[in-house]
Amino acid sequence: MSIPADTHIGHVSLTVADLDRSREFYERVIGLRTLDQAGDRLFLGADDDASVVELVGDPEAPPRRRGTTGLFHLAILLPSRAELASGLRRVVEAGWPLAGASDHLVSEALYLGDPEGNGIEIYRDRPRDEWRRVDGQLQMATLPLDLDSVLDELSATDGESPHAPAGTRIGHVHLNVADLAAAEAFYGGLMGFDVTVRDYPGAVFLSAGGYHHHIGANTWAGEGSPPARPGSRGLRRFEIVVPSAAALAEVERRLRDAGLDPQAEGEGIRVADPSGNGILLRG
Repeated sequence: MSIPADTHIGHVSLTVADLDRSREFYERVIGLRTLDQAGDRLFLGADDDASVVELVGDPEAPPRRRGTTGLFHLAILLPSRAELASGLRRVVEAGWPLAGASDHLVSEALYLGDPEGNGIEIYRDRPRDEWRRVDGQLQMATLPLDLDSVLDELSATDGESPHAPAGTRIGHVHLNVADLAAAEAFYGGLMGFDVTVRDYPGAVFLSAGGYHHHIGANTWAGEGSPPARPGSRGLRRFEIVVPSAAALAEVERRLRDAGLDPQAEGEGIRVADPSGNGILLRG
């Protein structure tokens, strides 16, 4: 049974050792604004009612060890190519280095890391009618992105904005996992996401509603990688948002029927995937 087509990714929650430095990065380099703060926990986003990243400060949190499962990157989706150009200008003018820039055929993306080593993708989607499929498989690739062409989207009259635009949100998350078959069985067979790409080396991509992917999973940290130590810096969990309480109840039923024990939290349920990556499902 497929998960509802309008399922999407909510915010991503990260544990950070230096909360002030991380907040400064997400505000100055990414262009998010602090929406709310309570003690060592703060939420950042572009819209007042929709957070993109939650940061939880813990100065004692150890670094995530290499070769463990966890976050490969969180992907911040911008509403247009012009806004991607503005995002690129913010990164460059902040003096923050890019780790890469790619044309994925379905999207154009910039890559960088935050001060604590969490991977970040900033991207814009091409229109869906430009996405190509061959034998039912969505065609994605990793080609060099022409940054000059992106910057050409900026006109001489564009005013520089320190803020990401309304509509900025998490488009997808990409995870390091221990086993691709187990990840596909969990996110696909159990939760109901559809596989969109299975032939990318060491990775699988899954989505709801025909999107290119909401979930990416890879074994690039090593097959059989263990989870990071509890309380480590990095991914605490990410949100999967379904459109109704009934849809949430259906996913919960499938999880329980599979022998898992999701825990109630607020208006949602908390669970982990087979590699220990935390998820909050909410309706």
